[in-house]
Amino acid sequence: MQIMKVDPRALKENPDRMRQSNSSPQADALMLATIKAVGIVQPPVVAPEPDGGNGYIIDAGHRRVRLAIAAGLEEIEILVVDAANDNGAMRSMVENSVREALNPVDQWRGIERLVALGWTEEAIAVALALPVRQIRKLRLLANVLPAMLEQMALGDMPSEQQLRIIAAAGQVDQKEVWKANKPKKGDTASWWQIANALTRKRMYARDASFGDDLAQAYGIEWVEDLFAPADQDGRYTTNVEGFLGAQHEWMTNNLPKKGAIVDVNSWGQPELPKKASQVYGKPSKSDHAALYLDRDGKVQTVHYRMAEAAKPKGAACDGSVTGGDDANAVATPKVRPDVTQKGHDMIGDFRTDALHDALGRAPIEDDMLMALMVLAFAGQNVRVDSGAGGTFYGGKRFSRHAVGLFDEHGKLAFDQDTLRVAVRSVLVDVLSCRRGMSNSGMVARIAGDAIGADEFLPNMGSEDFLLCLSRQALEASCAEASVQPRQKVRETRAALVEHFATEHFVHPSGRFAPPVDELLEWIRAGAAADVIGAGSQDVGDSDLDDPSDVQAEQELKDVVDGESQDADLPDHDDQDEDFDQRAAA
Repeated sequence: MQIMKVDPRALKENPDRMRQSNSSPQADALMLATIKAVGIVQPPVVAPEPDGGNGYIIDAGHRRVRLAIAAGLEEIEILVVDAANDNGAMRSMVENSVREALNPVDQWRGIERLVALGWTEEAIAVALALPVRQIRKLRLLANVLPAMLEQMALGDMPSEQQLRIIAAAGQVDQKEVWKANKPKKGDTASWWQIANALTRKRMYARDASFGDDLAQAYGIEWVEDLFAPADQDGRYTTNVEGFLGAQHEWMTNNLPKKGAIVDVNSWGQPELPKKASQVYGKPSKSDHAALYLDRDGKVQTVHYRMAEAAKPKGAACDGSVTGGDDANAVATPKVRPDVTQKGHDMIGDFRTDALHDALGRAPIEDDMLMALMVLAFAGQNVRVDSGAGGTFYGGKRFSRHAVGLFDEHGKLAFDQDTLRVAVRSVLVDVLSCRRGMSNSGMVARIAGDAIGADEFLPNMGSEDFLLCLSRQALEASCAEASVQPRQKVRETRAALVEHFATEHFVHPSGRFAPPVDELLEWIRAGAAADVIGAGSQDVGDSDLDDPSDVQAEQELKDVVDGESQDADLPDHDDQDEDFDQRAAA
């Protein structure tokens, strides 16, 4: 190894250089200015010309030599090293990789050149500090059509998924697709169209039920998918017809007892025989098995049960057939359920009455009462148009709070902290002051006033909110804040914004406490509704919660005589006693 000075024009370019893509004009201009100012800082690396020549071949520094000639330098320093047996291919690749990442196309070509010179994939991986799998991927990508590689070398690279599809296709297919989708000069290629045209259906070996014997019989050749996860069998074939044929033959040879091969519908679901019902639980010995191929070509099995034979006409009471061509057949009698639908309706009424009586009279601790309130909101008959965020509807909104009150055995078991969190979460989902469907009305304002929510209101002294106030409201706010009103409304509003920039302002209409007259009216209306509801507790099956029923009862009261009407009404003493119990609760 020695340093010497030579004319840069006497140096010869290395045909095996790794970086073949042209650098950008900006980068060349910057290096040219540096060479003119201070010369070449790092000498190019050259080696003696093989086969007894007197010249030198550049191993590293082609761009420096080219720009030194452009700068008009008569001599430059070079570093002469011994010639390598691979014409410096590996040395050039390592040097360029360390200095700046190679263009992907140059990297692919460089690896192919090293393999042609006798380097193994393992040796290249060690030298470049890359996994062997990465080297194999790059070798696969080097099979891309040269015309496509030239387009990629310009910086127009497809996505990784598109590159996988293109590299896996054959050269003939690539050539045809590139001819139809080749971009104009200066334009970028439509890689998604190219990849879509080269996409081929893959059938994977991990989904195959057949063995090597059927694979060989149907001409299936497995190809390794180098992009698949390392711990997964990535072998595949594009011979779809052969793969499906081998799968069908395997199903025929391995068909279980009471089994059948069925087709699939347009949604990929098996088409079971008529009057057959699919078994989703553990199949019994009398059930049938249906084998089919899903959209990935994988063998799937479902079990189904055929409908029981209908009882023929002329059957005796014990279920046996008394005559006809099917005299030897026996029809299964229809089994009556333990409880009829009407019985279940009666049970529902019994349970509801007992539950309501227990809620009215049974001793219940405060924490259990709070827990039951959380559970009640999770019922399927509860609907709340919540003002809180989230995409929860109906009981799903509240069931997420209720499940935290149970232990691993499904029993109500909670501590006070868990219960407090659940109750607060339920109240957040229920109470809302937003205008529209989710507005809780008076109760939300009462709740906010009770817990001091006024302290959490934001500063309303902003331009956006004050624009919503009239002149009278603005002047009233000025009087409260000791701000002198201006001649124009705009100036008054600007003065208030400036004043409230350092103070917290809440407009009286925005506070939670409702007007006293509205609150008393709401309480009186609620008390009247409570009396009406208490007086109708013992009315048969009528549902007085429905406004139409209340109206119908009022009209009936206007047209019938007094004696018959009094006979249908509940006893006043019972009504008063029921009202007293509800008031006490």
